[in-house]
Amino acid sequence: MKIAVIGTGYVGLVTGTCFADSGNDVICVDIDQKKIDNLKAGIIPIYEPGLSELVEHNVESHRLHFTTDLPAAVRPADVIYLAVGTPQGADGAADLSAMWSVVEAIAPHLREDAVVVTKSTVPVGTNARIYGMLREFTGRDCDVASNPEFLKEGAAIEDFMKPDRVVVGVRRPEVAEVLQQLYQPFLRTENPFIVMSPESAEMTKYVANALLSTKISFINEMANLCERMGGDINDVRRGIGHDSRIGFAFLFPGVGYGGSCFPKDVRALEAMALHHGIEPSILKAVDAVNERQKSVVAQKIETHFGGDLAGKTVGIWGLAFKPRTDDIREAPALVLIDWLLERGAVVRVHDPEAKDNVRAKYGDKIAYCDRRMETVAGADALAIMTEWKDYHSPDFAEMYQVMADPVVFDGRNLFDPERMKRRGYCYHSIGRPMVDGRTGKK
Repeated sequence: MKIAVIGTGYVGLVTGTCFADSGNDVICVDIDQKKIDNLKAGIIPIYEPGLSELVEHNVESHRLHFTTDLPAAVRPADVIYLAVGTPQGADGAADLSAMWSVVEAIAPHLREDAVVVTKSTVPVGTNARIYGMLREFTGRDCDVASNPEFLKEGAAIEDFMKPDRVVVGVRRPEVAEVLQQLYQPFLRTENPFIVMSPESAEMTKYVANALLSTKISFINEMANLCERMGGDINDVRRGIGHDSRIGFAFLFPGVGYGGSCFPKDVRALEAMALHHGIEPSILKAVDAVNERQKSVVAQKIETHFGGDLAGKTVGIWGLAFKPRTDDIREAPALVLIDWLLERGAVVRVHDPEAKDNVRAKYGDKIAYCDRRMETVAGADALAIMTEWKDYHSPDFAEMYQVMADPVVFDGRNLFDPERMKRRGYCYHSIGRPMVDGRTGKK
């Protein structure tokens, strides 16, 4: 098929590249000329494992193209995917101004049999409004489908190529058949292709992210309770996770969720509920718990140092909101950095991919380290904020020697407390008792 993807952000670029890789002719469109020039030159604007190689392969195979010429991309297209940004507005609802602009721009150039598909995360009712706008602009009925994405940053290629399900919202079965043909190469293991109304498809995306966010906030709140009551959240997690009704997914205690999806989508669903007269009590609680959890490491540091951070050196491992991405949007590490700087601490950071994005935000206010051990050399404490594999097995003996004081605040529970005690560390984690094995460095 001939496919146009409008928007070359995270979702648009992954979508276009994967469809090209399955043999389609794909044109990705963006208004940012520099971004398009970079993509043509093989410069990928985001870090996503495997994406750069896949883009290069499909560009060389002449199946993937990049342009700022929207009419030229839309006119021959069988399917037009809308993957523009829908950022959070001041009221928490999604800002759809970019979506409406694109709909108006594509209308004069649509083939009569073309299918327009929303890939962006959009509020319930967006599909219906796009349908109405296109009817007004073209004077005819246009097919508009909804196809929400369920991509995890850091595993987006795998998620697209091997989806656990594909959800589409359509008004005519013929449109579902077009999309099923498009997705057939990715559904060879009989994972379901689920057809529903556009409104249900739009809702499915928000409900999925809200439920996953709820699991994270729930286990974090229980972790905090475990600390107060002498329990170990890892034991509790094992105790509940083997219940088939509960499972283990998204029940890892930590410093809260971040990124471009969970925070925004929970708040957007909350705004939709309020708009329709429903009090979103659970959604409000999920968001509130998560915002508090982002400060849990700061609270532990404050208690440990008695509130006096002036002149203290704190190393931070992990800046991205999760591993295998350079995305720092709503990252818990940024909350900690802001808190430390406000109290006069010296901050040194390390991250395999996200340092440049953090440097763009903080400039020379903090120190950026290329090596893990450089981050902790002379440090009074280390805070671990992202569970990159790089941090799972450091040289603990070397780390002990180079730190001014072997104090670790582990926001991701990477290490075993008793082993850390035997190694001579003062070790704080999430939902587990603090241990202190220091003998000579206090």
